[in-house]
Amino acid sequence: MAGALVLLPGMMCDARLFAPQIAAFSTGRTVLVPPLTGANTIAGMAHSVLKSAPLQFALAGLSMGGIVAMEIMRHAPERVTHLALMATNPKAEDPDVSANREHQKAQVRQGHLRAVLRDEMKPNYLTDSAHKDDILDLCMTMAMDLGPEAFLNQSEALATRPDQQDNLKLVNVPSLILCGKEDRLCPLDRHVLLAQLIPGAQLEVIDGAGHLPTLEQPEATTTALRIWLDGATNAPPLPPKEIEHV
Repeated sequence: MAGALVLLPGMMCDARLFAPQIAAFSTGRTVLVPPLTGANTIAGMAHSVLKSAPLQFALAGLSMGGIVAMEIMRHAPERVTHLALMATNPKAEDPDVSANREHQKAQVRQGHLRAVLRDEMKPNYLTDSAHKDDILDLCMTMAMDLGPEAFLNQSEALATRPDQQDNLKLVNVPSLILCGKEDRLCPLDRHVLLAQLIPGAQLEVIDGAGHLPTLEQPEATTTALRIWLDGATNAPPLPPKEIEHV
């Protein structure tokens, strides 16, 4: 068996966010998707993951999961053999976004979680495709299963997250930066920045995907992750791939 792979989901998502990748990789390695619901800080989430994870593991996080992955690299880089950051952002939260989160949290405390998810968050996630409605339905199901307490915890954690840019300059494991070409929440320029910050990082831009490439373009995303895991198993980090048309 190859080394363990830890997948960290985005806000109000669970292991179903990575269903195609779990199916692809679990035959050859242990795949773990720890919950990110029990703490209201990014550091607390990172600590929880480290408590449950193997001694060493490959680490991939999407959106909020990517932010937690960056925090893990701050605290325990020696435990991570490979790093993949997907649809995420290395910067601290913009004050305007934090202010809107306070409005959302107030609505959720009044029992309006479904409305907040439906009207303010989920429509911004995906690019138009034949599968958009099905993916949105799955996102809503995951979020409602996690419930309002998880929403409040994760909202607070994201609003108070630290800037990770200096920390990322110290990463020295094979690293993949992956994003959907049409991601409006974490756009391409954030991923170009990530690829520039991490020495030797590879940037993969997925056509026909927005903020959830694992579900929108599962085959292309899984292929990129497989190359990241298998292609660098016995090799040092590759030089940066040339970035065109960005």
